[in-house]
Amino acid sequence: MTTENHQERIRKIKRAFAYNLFYRQGVSTGAASLNDYFLAVAYTLRDRMQHLFVNSVEAVMEKESKIVSYLSAEFLMGPHLHNNLVNLGLYEDFDEAAAACGLDLQDLIDHEEEPGLGNGGLGRLAACYLDSLATLQIPAIGYGIRYEYGIFDQEIENGWQKEKSDQWLKPGNPWEIKKSDLACDVGFGGHTEIYHDNQSLRRVRWIPSRCITGIPYDTPVPGYRVNNVNCLRLWSAQAHSSFDFADFNTGDYYGAVEEKINAETITKVLYPNDEQSEGKKLRLEQQFFFTSCSLQDMIRIHLLIEDNLDNFFDNFAIQLNDTHPAIAVAELMRLLVDKHFYGWDHAWKITTKTLCYTNHTLLPEAMEKWDLSLFGATLPRHLEIIFEINQRFLDQVRLKYPGDIGRLQRMSIIDETGSRYVRMANLACVGTKAINGVAAMHTALLRKHTLADFHAMFPGKIRNITNGVTPRRWMAVSNPRLTALITEAIGEGWLTRLDELSALEDLLDDANFREAWQQIKLLNKQDFARRIKCETGQIINPQALFDVQVKRIHEYKRQHLNVLHIITLYNRIKNNRDLDMVPRLFVFGGKAAPGYYMAKRMIKLINSVAEVINNDPDVRDLLKIYYIPNYNVKIGHHVYPMTDLSEQISQAGKEASGTGNMKFSMNGALTIGTLDGANVEIREAVGADNFFLFGLNVDEVMELQNNGYSPHNLYQGNEELKAAIDLLASGYFSHGDCELFRPLIDTLLNHDHFTLFADYQQYIDCQQRVSTTYFDKDLWTTMTIKNVARMGRFSSDRSIDEYSRKIWNVDPFPVQLKWQNLPEDGLLFNPRKNQRKCYDH
Repeated sequence: MTTENHQERIRKIKRAFAYNLFYRQGVSTGAASLNDYFLAVAYTLRDRMQHLFVNSVEAVMEKESKIVSYLSAEFLMGPHLHNNLVNLGLYEDFDEAAAACGLDLQDLIDHEEEPGLGNGGLGRLAACYLDSLATLQIPAIGYGIRYEYGIFDQEIENGWQKEKSDQWLKPGNPWEIKKSDLACDVGFGGHTEIYHDNQSLRRVRWIPSRCITGIPYDTPVPGYRVNNVNCLRLWSAQAHSSFDFADFNTGDYYGAVEEKINAETITKVLYPNDEQSEGKKLRLEQQFFFTSCSLQDMIRIHLLIEDNLDNFFDNFAIQLNDTHPAIAVAELMRLLVDKHFYGWDHAWKITTKTLCYTNHTLLPEAMEKWDLSLFGATLPRHLEIIFEINQRFLDQVRLKYPGDIGRLQRMSIIDETGSRYVRMANLACVGTKAINGVAAMHTALLRKHTLADFHAMFPGKIRNITNGVTPRRWMAVSNPRLTALITEAIGEGWLTRLDELSALEDLLDDANFREAWQQIKLLNKQDFARRIKCETGQIINPQALFDVQVKRIHEYKRQHLNVLHIITLYNRIKNNRDLDMVPRLFVFGGKAAPGYYMAKRMIKLINSVAEVINNDPDVRDLLKIYYIPNYNVKIGHHVYPMTDLSEQISQAGKEASGTGNMKFSMNGALTIGTLDGANVEIREAVGADNFFLFGLNVDEVMELQNNGYSPHNLYQGNEELKAAIDLLASGYFSHGDCELFRPLIDTLLNHDHFTLFADYQQYIDCQQRVSTTYFDKDLWTTMTIKNVARMGRFSSDRSIDEYSRKIWNVDPFPVQLKWQNLPEDGLLFNPRKNQRKCYDH
């Protein structure tokens, strides 16, 4: 990016530090806080990204390259500073400049507040894809919501999850740039009316009862060692008028600011609790708000370079990340028909050639649907459009499948059973050009079960693109020791061509390499052990097997199966004080949805079992349990590198893909898991001998449940399972309270929807194989090297390449810099008539 010499670069960075500290933060070095220093360094880096960002926008607009628009309710980006330094190739320069200024760059990296703009895999996947889009030099905009309060901060009090507000913006966000002049208006409620235009054509006008303004905030997303910088554009809600003087002057002080409060509520918090009707309404408003703003923004960009929207799909490929933005089908139709006066058929052609849909779930409860009365009251014009789409679509179904009433009912966008609902997944399936699953098994199940009718109606429309993760963040940033070792051994090309990791297999017999590999894992474990000691006072043996399950807390992910294994080991130790076994540290992390009480009880279960086992002298150091509070991306940087065993133990057929499984394997952890989600492909890639498989497969689960599954019989027939459940039921882990875990126990004994008892014995036996293998240090090391070496297909670069070729029809667009550096005394200006076109997307 630059030809200037090293010392000159360091001098300029130091000068920029001082400039930003004094002029942006308004403090001297003597009065500056750690946050002031962090912001000064972050602004310095952002300034160096900005000329790349402006060049990228200008180049794309001038060449009219196709843009990928990725619409997602979540973007779990993680901290930016370290990742941006790595991608821009500036880490060493900034580290040296910071040290010369008396600063520790790692302290500044650790200080950064993580943007809480996602809950888990969905948002983290979106972030990995933005990284890969930029790295592969594909022009893209990520569209989402700028939540004032992100996913809650989790605290553990007396073993229970407590939710605290996530004030991620409080310290300041140096990465975003507010673009008030690109604001969009979004309506809600009201009514529609019919009128005739000057050509006597029948038209519909929507007259909302209230209108809210969306303000975009742009965050640059740099690719790895390329000139391309893409954009994450997040929308914040604002009232048209934030203060009513008339109300204020009459003494109605709340009324004076009521509009402002109501408007800003829409982007106040990620995923409001939707158990009550007001929560459901707010969630629907959130989804429509950011989707409408984003579509309006794309149309504005398109019309800067085109006279009409006839070829909108040539300039934009819009990917809907799950059903949250599926309202885009109806909104794009509304904008085309009502605002730009296209005929229905022409508008439908544009819509269905532009939109694409990713399905992320097989769980029926996760397939979004909205009560018809709520939907109609909130978006009356969109309900009319959906009725019209549905009628035309069902006419096609009738022609292809005459007399098949059941099929019509299943495929209808409107669920007519009981209370009427709008099925958002069906809307997305009808109104998009392509549907994709996120793992081979997930896609097969979509075609066979969940979306079987749509697969039959539109053969070839449902495609598979297995998820991936970016090795830049999940190896280079989170595991610098392993990254350095691999780079020294095979060169640095693997960070953008992950399949080059296969060259590591040539080093399997290299004793020095194997010893260095083992030492890195030990150092990472020692780092984590120190973290636990600092937080809890517990002394952890770094030679123990670090057994980790970090993910959203949910019954189908079966954290309680893991707990049953721990209790089983505990019973064995209590029954045989001389038991010789592999010492284990069990690590859990993850958040439960605030309204999901069974999941919150599972957190209490883990911590209650930990309280007893960690303090029982009979256990010695054979078993330890640690629950990580407030697990997030930042903590993940420390967790993936230290893990020996990755727990991927969801019931087969429930996990769409999973990406944590990939991150663990990339960092040298072995997997114990079921044939669920991407586990199937990971096992195929690394080899069956390098994966600890247990449990029923999908067909076996369905057969068991269809033939009258009796978990109580399994409980009665398995001595160790019965002993574990009985000890739990006795109040042993709950200070004598026999009722505390009764809801969990009764659910397992009487229903066991996720077949824990059916998989229990295989899981216990498989864990014994894990222990036997861990005893053999050389065998374990060989297996871990093979896991890393064979993870090439799980890069998000591969995923994005497949999207680009199979769905979006978009080519890489390398950006050539028009200048290398900004002058130190100001910005470069290039006056021209279309200057706004070039600089404002």
